[in-house]
Amino acid sequence: MAQADTLVALVKAASSGDQPSFRKSTEALIQEERGKGHRILADRLEKALRAPAHQPTLFQPSAAATRPAQTGGIAQKDLIAELTPERSLESLVLNGSILGQLREVVEEQHRAELLHAHGLSPRHRILLAGAPGNGKTSVAEALAFELMVPLIVVRYESLIGSYLGETSIRLKALLDYARTRRCVLFFDEFETLGKERGDTHETGEIKRVVSSLLLQLDDLPDYVVVVAASNHPELLDRAVWRRFQVRLELPLPTRAQLTEFVATISERSKVNFGLANETVAKRLLGLSFSEVEEFCLGVVRRAVLDQKVDDARTIVSSRLEQWKKRLKPANKEVSDE
Repeated sequence: MAQADTLVALVKAASSGDQPSFRKSTEALIQEERGKGHRILADRLEKALRAPAHQPTLFQPSAAATRPAQTGGIAQKDLIAELTPERSLESLVLNGSILGQLREVVEEQHRAELLHAHGLSPRHRILLAGAPGNGKTSVAEALAFELMVPLIVVRYESLIGSYLGETSIRLKALLDYARTRRCVLFFDEFETLGKERGDTHETGEIKRVVSSLLLQLDDLPDYVVVVAASNHPELLDRAVWRRFQVRLELPLPTRAQLTEFVATISERSKVNFGLANETVAKRLLGLSFSEVEEFCLGVVRRAVLDQKVDDARTIVSSRLEQWKKRLKPANKEVSDE
């Protein structure tokens, strides 16, 4: 039976309360998934099917089961934003070393069964460091795209509680939720949770959160890829560093990278900037990828409105003059490679 037919039969059995048919359809689905090599999913389905009879089931839901799970007064769904990734690794402008390491992680995840057969696990914890706007969030999204899994973004405004122990409880609930599926779990501004415990200015509560975080990171299965991004990696606890198998620094883009980036935006938007991409890149050197993207999109908007998509030279020149004041970052070393 094709999987589509199995799923339809499963839903019909659940809707009608037909336990024997429900079990038969579920067993068929487990066999299909195991035959495809989806061992983890098959094992989880099998375990769910063997749940003790006294537990609330699909056919006899308890009152608690019909309510959103609460964690310290917050529903689990409020702790995260679940996104469908849309950009690939190939669409990012990264240096060869960083791109190569990310591709290795993707390959290990795709071939996890082979690694498991040899008593090995794929790497699944990645730490990204660098100034804002240099692609940390984009890398997390691209990894999720390549792995064909959802991107789960942690929402700190809901995660951080004001009462003793509240944050640790919510953190556990969040990670328990993440472990129920293959996904990329993204912590932006990771120093918010993983601060150095030796900092005398931090409270005991923060130190307890860090300790809880470390234990739970260790306990996550290898099909949950954790990506943590930090603008201030020097603030992270030393024990936090040890948890991450891959550590990458995303620096400000070089002139060559900006040239490629500007060319990509020009081609994608079908707007001729009228100046050589190298010239635009040279004038914007010192900005982050996000700032350069905003500059280029500003040009594209104006070119579309002025109907100058075939030659936006005057618009680019005018915008470059406007951006001169923004090209004076303090104490930044810029590579002209």
